[in-house]
Amino acid sequence: MSRRRKIMTIVSPQRRGAFLGVVERYWKNRGYIVTAVRASEERPAIFARSPEGFGISLIFGHAGQAFFEVATPCVTKSDVAEPTSVPNGPAYPLGEIPTPNVRSAFWSAEVPVGGTGRGEGEGR
Repeated sequence: MSRRRKIMTIVSPQRRGAFLGVVERYWKNRGYIVTAVRASEERPAIFARSPEGFGISLIFGHAGQAFFEVATPCVTKSDVAEPTSVPNGPAYPLGEIPTPNVRSAFWSAEVPVGGTGRGEGEGR
């Protein structure tokens, strides 16, 4: 069984690598093993396994929609309880989740992390 959570924040193409890097460092610091990385401009992703055997992924999909997915290491099918946490934004019905629509001054910026947005050598 698995759970998936979509991220509603717009992560610009220029910041997706940084976003994946932050998540990768977080996972590694907690003992997760990175099993694969998809280095794609359009649909980058990272896949890992937790010390308890859970499969975890962060994938960018259609329109830059980022989502986390966690799959249980269980080998027999069982019922999965509904989430107990309340979303910190709108709760969309299944199948009606829009593309990212929340702007962030940092993650939505259209310059790479550390970039100034100026041409090479300008402002020096």
